[in-house]
Amino acid sequence: MNTSDDSLFDSVDLGDETLPNRVGLAPMTRTSATADGRATTEMARYYAKFARGGFSFLITEGTYPDEAYGQGYDDQPGIANDDHVEAWRRVTDAVHDEGAPIFAQLMHAGALSQGNRYADERLAPSAVRPKGEQLEMYGGRGEFPEPRAATEEDIDDVIENFATAAERAVDANFDGVEVHGANGYLLDQFLTTYTNERDDEYGGDVENRIRLTAEVLEAVRAATPDGFVVGVRISQSKVNDPDYRWPGGEDDAAVIFERLTDAGADYLHVTEEDVTTPAFESGPTLTELADRYGDVPVIANGALEDPDAARATVDEGADLITLAKGALANPDWPQRVAEDRPLEDFDFQRILQPDATIDESEVPEPADADD
Repeated sequence: MNTSDDSLFDSVDLGDETLPNRVGLAPMTRTSATADGRATTEMARYYAKFARGGFSFLITEGTYPDEAYGQGYDDQPGIANDDHVEAWRRVTDAVHDEGAPIFAQLMHAGALSQGNRYADERLAPSAVRPKGEQLEMYGGRGEFPEPRAATEEDIDDVIENFATAAERAVDANFDGVEVHGANGYLLDQFLTTYTNERDDEYGGDVENRIRLTAEVLEAVRAATPDGFVVGVRISQSKVNDPDYRWPGGEDDAAVIFERLTDAGADYLHVTEEDVTTPAFESGPTLTELADRYGDVPVIANGALEDPDAARATVDEGADLITLAKGALANPDWPQRVAEDRPLEDFDFQRILQPDATIDESEVPEPADADD
């Protein structure tokens, strides 16, 4: 195949990075760090294989930013202390050796935390028990506990902890960070109407509900060097509520994407179970809305394993796309597509059952490994 005729293989500038194609690795929770949150040698090999397979940039799994309320799962990696930084360097070095940049996703689980070695209670915008039940594939079971409503001091701490985690990401030789404002975690809990019952400047209308995510972005931007990529991930749906939609429709989308752009985001990473479908009952997709109301590159994620679906999403306004299931099934997806080779189907039972921990088959030894 002549990749010069394929929009997926156009080069794209992102911050100081020039990416050779439009295909990146999506963040995926894999619960494979040590109990105290250190990234492992196996994780370094796991991430490096995607860079080796042609993905032009990688975004890590959600990484907790603090030794307080941020952790979401047992065996989740953190970037909350010097030991975490040192451990992540083996990952960033391995990925850089394969020629790709890697961004750390900074995630505060909030009320959806189902495993935290630092705190017994959960922090949220309001004392509202989350819908649904904990995720067994990530080690949870049963309903979520009711969280504690964040005080003004808690909110200040959240902002500061995100900024400090971003500074640690610089020290760990990451090329950027992604602020996780999606999928029902803390920042998304502030944006969501039924989990945010506040009557202060962080509650009420959509301008107030997006405020914390914007302030986190501003603090992260201020704490990191020029050229360091700072992005944000946004969704309507959540891991515990796939059907939620912003009640103000396109008007809400306009406020959200304009505010996050103004806050200093280098990209908007929109994600849904199927990002190719309308954002609301009909009309534009979330990708199209981010392109319409944001003023930075748009990354799209969700049901883009088929190269034609990925190309169509680029045509409607995405500058880049990320793959999760498609990448797990095909760690060399970009190379396969470039060479017009068949793609493997994703096998959920084999890869993510009984839990999401990285399997030995996913961490091949490097080609120059000792016998």
